[in-house]
Order: sequence, then structure tokens, then C-alpha cells
Amino acid sequence: MDIRQAKEQIKNAMTAYFSKDGFGNYRLPIEQQRPVFLMGAPGIGKTAIIKQIAQELEVGFVSYSMTHHTRQSALGLPFITKRTYGGVEYDVSEYTMSEIIAAVYDEIERSGKSEGILFLDEINCVSETLNPAMLQFLQYKEFGRHRVPDGWIVVTAGNPAEYNRTARDFDIATWDRLKRIDVEPDFDAWHAYAVGAGVHPAVLTYLDIERDHFYRMETTVDGVSFVTARGWDDLSSMLKLAEEQDIAVDDLLVSQYLQDETVSRRFSAYYALFTKYRSDYQVDLILSGEAGQDLVERAREASFDERVSLIGLITDALDQAVRAAVLEEKAIGFLHGKLVELRDGLGDGAAADVSRELSGIAAALSETVRSERAAGVLSSERYFVYERSVQMIDGFMGDAPRGEGLSFDRVRELFAQTAEGLDGRIAEASRALEGAFGFVDAAFGDDQEMLMLVTDLSVSRYGMEFINGHGCDAYFEHNKALRFYERGNDLAQRIGRIDLEGE
Repeated sequence: MDIRQAKEQIKNAMTAYFSKDGFGNYRLPIEQQRPVFLMGAPGIGKTAIIKQIAQELEVGFVSYSMTHHTRQSALGLPFITKRTYGGVEYDVSEYTMSEIIAAVYDEIERSGKSEGILFLDEINCVSETLNPAMLQFLQYKEFGRHRVPDGWIVVTAGNPAEYNRTARDFDIATWDRLKRIDVEPDFDAWHAYAVGAGVHPAVLTYLDIERDHFYRMETTVDGVSFVTARGWDDLSSMLKLAEEQDIAVDDLLVSQYLQDETVSRRFSAYYALFTKYRSDYQVDLILSGEAGQDLVERAREASFDERVSLIGLITDALDQAVRAAVLEEKAIGFLHGKLVELRDGLGDGAAADVSRELSGIAAALSETVRSERAAGVLSSERYFVYERSVQMIDGFMGDAPRGEGLSFDRVRELFAQTAEGLDGRIAEASRALEGAFGFVDAAFGDDQEMLMLVTDLSVSRYGMEFINGHGCDAYFEHNKALRFYERGNDLAQRIGRIDLEGE
């Protein structure tokens, strides 16, 4: 199955494992909570989806790679203690708590979350001395005398032996204690994620053209050459930073992420073309509805790879506009809830100084950001909502005259002024959608380029949140006219005819 299907399967298992009976006890005994085992090639996103599940279920998360663990670090160190049996005192051996189990208890104390996911990566690479203990752990969730706390579910992962020299196959007794999920690289599943995650448009459009370059693993006389989903993700982040800091993007940089000479060279050539298209087409004018007929004519006469790049530039700019509006709306809604709680606690004291309470809310949010980031479960959305809320509170506090308190009535006024600014962002995003659809319709009509725009919006989380919340007549009209479906064979055939080397 692909990584998207695997995520759904794992999330369903976690939901079932977390379910409780009427007495508050977990319905499935810990011995029957089979750990999930994700088997798949490196770099396809196994660790990422487990973090996403922890974020979405709002539970704790602890991750360990098992390759470096010895029997002592996993089971704990032996020590001598005294025990009395039949009136006679004896020296007996016991073990300290496992480093892994201790980390779970530390996370519970730090986060206050009694439920969570313990993720053990590369579990099929454990040392021979640790292997017998792993069998006990997989069924009873125990290392030595210490067990994973109730409410914490074990998820594991590993690479097939052909990708890892230390990996080995499990015996039947081990497999019979696991929920095995085999994951294969899949471009369509990754593409849906990548659009929502804001992956650089040059990466997205290049892979639309060269789908077989999405994932490669090949052994040659010169060694192993490979390209992975992780490599494309990391390259995307570096491209954005390089553009912000005016750092040159060339084959030397690209080859550090795409470790296949052919793919690296071809993407570098494509990126040079992409940056040319970005300077030639004024996307801000397109989204504002002010693009001239000359741009429409150029787009209409452009080669297909240029059209693909243009649609990528438009959808990326659209995503930034709708994302900004949706996140601002979420932050204002979140802070509104906090202020309602504060108001209800004040009762009739609307004129009382609320500076201390506001400072406490801001401090608590900052601590949440710190702790969730340390645990690796801070999503980009929650990061924005928390930090933006702190920023708004700081703005309220700064409005108070020196030496005077800040009344709740004044906070209400300041919040209303901030909320008014949201209307402007929503209107700007709506204009951007109208401008994009107007330009693509004028240049291409309901051809494949319109299908690409509708498709990318349909898999964009923030795009659909905005459209469902604020509407977009053009989207629904074209979606209906195109009878929305996966990109068809005609598009695939046209893409297959493109030769980047000839540009």
C-alpha cells in the first residue's frame, strides 16, 4: 500500500487501541495490542506519518532508533539488592529501568499526556543479544521488569534487507506478534501531501513531468545512487531558504539532496527554466486580475512544460494566500476562545486589570510551543496559532498606558480591531482565486491546465478549507465541468513527450 493508506490503517489501529469501556479501562488488553510494523524502503515518510498521527490524535510521542541500543541500554543495568526468603537474606540481581521506558515516563511528566505513541525505528536491526528480549517486548510491552505505561501504544518500523546491511528477517514467532504493513513509494500519495505541505513548486512541477524520478534506488559500479521522497522534501526546504537568502542553486547544491547524477542534472536544468518562467510571468498581476492580454497570449502559445511550470507558480501563490487567511482565522478563533474563558472568570469585573491573566495565557502558550517542539509533535499549524496568539496578546499589553492597568473592555476593543483585519485577508484570498481562475480560463479554457489547477486546489488542505468556508464560484463551476478525476492518460502522454535537455 502507499504511505497515505498506511497512515489511515495506523490511525485506525491507534483509535481502536485507545478506546475504553464504561469503567474507563482500555478495551483491548495490552497483550493483544499488536505493535504496528511499517516495512518500507528508506526515505518514504514512515517516521513522518507516525508524528502526524500523534499530532492529529493529540497524544504524546517518543521516538527511538534501535540500531544503537545494546542489551544494557534497552533492558537496564544490573545491580545487587537484598531480599529475604524464608527468614534468610540473599543478594539478588535486579535491573535499572530501561532508557526507553524511562523516556516515556519523562514525556508523560513533561507533557502531561497519559496516552501516546512509542515509536521504535529500525527494529529489525537490533543486536543478536537483544533479540530475545524484543520478542517479550512486542507481546507484553516489557523490557526486563519494566513495562510501557498503559495508554502508550508501540509502533515500529524497519527497512527491507536490500536497503540495510544489518537488517534481518524475523521468525514466525515474532511476525505473529506484529501488525505488518508493507509500504511502497507512490507519487500520487506523496503529491497530495506535498501540495498541502507547501513543497516548492519547482519540485512539484518537475515531478509532474518526470514521475519516474520521484523515487529511485540503483546499485551501479560506482556505488548506490538514489532519490527518495525525503530528499525531495529536504531539497524543497533548502530551495526556499536559498531564494530568501540569495544563495545560488546549482547542480552542486542539488546533488547533495538528489544523489542520482541523472536526476540531479535534469532537475538543475529544469530549475533554471523555472526561475526564468517566474521572472517572465508576473503572478501577482495574475492573482490580482490585472494580467495583460500579452501574458494570456504568451501562456496560450507556451510549450507544455512552460504551462506546467506556470500552473505550479499560480497554485503556489494561491496556496500562500489562502493559507495565510485560514491560519489567521484559526488564530483569531483560538484567542477568542481564550478571551471568552477569561471573561467568564471575571464575572462583572470587566473594568478590572487583566494584565496578569493575559501574561499567564501568553506564558502558557509559549511553554506549550517549547514542550511540543521538544517532543517533535508541534505541527506548523499549531505553531502559528500559538505564536500568533502570543503576538496579539503582546500587542494588547503594549496598548496599556505606562503605569496603568488594562481592562477587559479595552482588550475586547483591541481584539475587534484585529479581527477586522481578517476580513481584508479573506477578501485578498478570494480575489486571488478569482484572478487565477480568470487567467487560466482565458488562456486555456477547460483544458488540462484548468484540470491541474482544480486538482491541486482539491488536494490542498487550506485551499479546500477556505473554499468550503468562504466559497469560490469559479472552482465549483470548473470542478463540475471537468468532472473532477485523477490526471488522465492524455496528460501523462503529453508529459512523457517533454525533453528538458532540449530546452
